[in-house]
Amino acid sequence: MSTYKIGDIVSGKVTGIENYGIFIVFEDGGSGLIHISEMSRSFVKNVGDYANIDEIINARVIGIEDESHYKLSIIDLDYREKKNNFNKIVETPNGFESLRNKLDEWINEKKV
Repeated sequence: MSTYKIGDIVSGKVTGIENYGIFIVFEDGGSGLIHISEMSRSFVKNVGDYANIDEIINARVIGIEDESHYKLSIIDLDYREKKNNFNKIVETPNGFESLRNKLDEWINEKKV
């Protein structure tokens, strides 16, 4: 099972979201809870704004209930995994001219 210490940054998959917190499970089977009070220094209106089911997030261990259950926090932590932006549109020297030239043709194909 997990052998994390207080202060460790851990990564896990969100498995549940309740009004009072977010549940995550670690790859090795351990689990933890990010209580609503450990999400932000300001008022948290909706816990669901902080994570989505099946999202991988990072959290800091702030307490250990036993070797596989942890109290976690995301306060002052960049907790969301960064996604590669491979689909970013990069403008070419011609801009979007090539798309503009094909637009009428595509519209007419769609009407047929």
